[in-house]
Amino acid sequence: MRPHQQNDIFHAIAHPARRSILGQLKRGEKPAGELVASFGVSFSAVSQHLKILKEAKLVTEQRSGRQRMYYLNSQPLKEVWNWVEDFQELWATRLDALENHLDRKYKTVKNAKQKGSG
Repeated sequence: MRPHQQNDIFHAIAHPARRSILGQLKRGEKPAGELVASFGVSFSAVSQHLKILKEAKLVTEQRSGRQRMYYLNSQPLKEVWNWVEDFQELWATRLDALENHLDRKYKTVKNAKQKGSG
């Protein structure tokens, strides 16, 4: 297992609460208070999640008076997309193998039924 780095995108999206925050910000910027209210946990807990998302550069923060607004920066997610895309060929190969297996199995069952009724 590789060690966690402060700006690790994979660590940042590993926690369901952080993924939820990203999902909320996908619909537009949100003030910190609104993010906290949507979770029903302490401001401190949400603040820690936001800190990790900011370190991974997935979220930017802008202060407007006493209020902090948070914005999604989806660009770092491209690294995740590229990593997942590397596995696409593997899954395609496995799905093709499953299809071939099921085709052979179905033909065997179909042929056995035809011979039994004949």
